[in-house]
Amino acid sequence: MDLAVRREIVDDLTELFQILPDDVRRALEACETTEDLIEIVLDLGRPPEARFEGHYVLLRDDPVTAEELEAVIARVGSFGPDNRAGIERTLHRISGIRNREGYIVGITCRVGRAVFGTIDIIRDVLETGQNILLLGRPGVGKTTLLREVARVAADEFQKRVIVVDTSNEIAGDGDVPHPAIGRARRMQVPKGVRQADVMIEAVENHMPEVIVIDEIGTSDEAYAARTIAERGVQLVGTAHGNTLENLVLNPALSDLVGGVQVVTLGDEEARKRGSQKSVLERKAPPTFDVVVEIQERDQVAIHHRVADTVDALLRGVEPVPEVRRRGEGGTIEVVQDAAWPDEEPESRGHGAAGRAGVPVRRGHGRPFRIFPYAVSRQRLENAIRDARAPVEITKFLQEADMVLTVKGQYRKMPKRLREAEARGLPIHVVRSNTQAQFQAFIETLRTKTTDDRW
Repeated sequence: MDLAVRREIVDDLTELFQILPDDVRRALEACETTEDLIEIVLDLGRPPEARFEGHYVLLRDDPVTAEELEAVIARVGSFGPDNRAGIERTLHRISGIRNREGYIVGITCRVGRAVFGTIDIIRDVLETGQNILLLGRPGVGKTTLLREVARVAADEFQKRVIVVDTSNEIAGDGDVPHPAIGRARRMQVPKGVRQADVMIEAVENHMPEVIVIDEIGTSDEAYAARTIAERGVQLVGTAHGNTLENLVLNPALSDLVGGVQVVTLGDEEARKRGSQKSVLERKAPPTFDVVVEIQERDQVAIHHRVADTVDALLRGVEPVPEVRRRGEGGTIEVVQDAAWPDEEPESRGHGAAGRAGVPVRRGHGRPFRIFPYAVSRQRLENAIRDARAPVEITKFLQEADMVLTVKGQYRKMPKRLREAEARGLPIHVVRSNTQAQFQAFIETLRTKTTDDRW
């Protein structure tokens, strides 16, 4: 993928600055740039701060007074049960910190921006109609991306889109939604605990083709998401968690990716797998087909096959997602291809420790067998076929004559590679998942294996 993308940013900062004390507003307007302004913090008895990406600026030396906080609250209006308020028809969020008596003693003014064009890094995934879950740390841009998903699906794909807006962060405060969501419709949630009910109501009453949800955070909401997906409605949402692995380990939200259950195997099956009798397995098909981890504002990791990835995680295999990055000028490039290692469930072998580069041995009367770990199986098969090499790819570690992996995985030495060393298997390391690397590996294998069929 090599696509130049034009991005347009709408931040409505003038409306946000209007609610602040006059000298604080003037200090902000005097800043060299506000493009990377994240939030403005007003804490009682402390100087006001402007927080930018990677640094902060004190806006004056004098501390914030109770009168100034009251003036800001009067301009904003009442705070809800979640201690949040907003500025009508903007995307900014105003949050309060209360003392024990319930009085507000601190205010966080978080800047909300509509970034048109940011969706292009995952646009092809959205076009497939699959259910997409966005993950990432707070402030990395999940809601911004979700807002653009709603606009593109409604305006460009001409779909019926409903936004379930629990905290009014996606479409802004007030009854009229912000233009950033395009022709998508917005349903507000009176209380956070009712989000699951509003999700179901949206499907039953308004016939959407796409539902957009921010912050799926409870088991009830996870169940509602599964119900929506089973009705054939495309679901795009965010959840609490940085990575897919975090989500699998979260009891309340693991159902979003299929859930986890303990399965007791029979003696014969456990012996066949080489595992304990009690193992973890995925309980059901995932609600979301694709998981996008937003690693940085301009970099995402995409798990295209969530079911296979979760199965691999439960076997102790570290997934290798596709990683995309937006470079200077808006060019989007794939910096890492996805790879799904074909492996057997956990096994327990013993033997002398092996090392990368050890000469290989073959069993007589059968092809040389390679166990690929976190490498592209398709490209490896192509290299074997092009070289007409007497080599097979095996799913089972105990059948392998060698393990093939990439440099990054060998440095981490995950569980499966440690097990290969314990079995005495040689581990060959390639720098990256490229066809050229696999072809060079096959040529290296020729020099290390004595066989008249090469």
